[in-house]
Amino acid sequence: MSKLMEPLTVGRVVGEVVDSFTPSVRMNVIYNSSKKVANGHELMPSVIISKPRAEIGGDDMRIAYTLIMTDPDAPTPSDPNLREHLHWMVTDIPGTTDASFGKETVAYESPKPAVGIHRYVFLLFKQRGRQTVRPPATRDHFNTRKFSEENGLGLPVAAVYFNAQRETAARRR
Repeated sequence: MSKLMEPLTVGRVVGEVVDSFTPSVRMNVIYNSSKKVANGHELMPSVIISKPRAEIGGDDMRIAYTLIMTDPDAPTPSDPNLREHLHWMVTDIPGTTDASFGKETVAYESPKPAVGIHRYVFLLFKQRGRQTVRPPATRDHFNTRKFSEENGLGLPVAAVYFNAQRETAARRR
C-alpha cells in the first residue's frame, strides 16, 4: 500500500467513502492561508468556518476536475444515518490552478460537529470534459460512489481528510 493511501485506509475513508485508488494528482487544501489539511489531523471548528483554498496539481489546464467535501459521520459518528453530508462541491476546476477557478455548484457549508469526532473528506475527480457534472438535489444522504458513477468520474485522483469535533469553552483557551 502506498504511503499516500495508508492514512486514508486507516481512517476508513477508503472503504466507507470511496474504493481503493491510486493518487495521481497533487492536491493541497489550506484553511486561513496557513493550516494545511493533513490526513487524520484535527482542525478546530473556529479554523474551518471559511472555505479553504484548494490547490490542484496536474500538468494541463485543459483538464477539468471536480472537488467534493463530504462528512461521512453525519449527524454523529455512532449513528451516521445522514451519511454522507455534502459540505462543498466545485466543478470545472482547471488543472494547475485552485478551486476558485472552478464553478462552485454547492456552496461551502462550514462544518459544525455537534457530537463526536467527524471526518471531513476532500476528494478530487478528473472530469470527462467541462460542464459534464451535475450537482446533487440534496446535501444529506450524499453518496460519493453513486455520484461519481452517475457523472462518469471514476475513482478519485486525490483525497485528504481531517478530523474535527465541537469546541468546548475550555478547549478554546
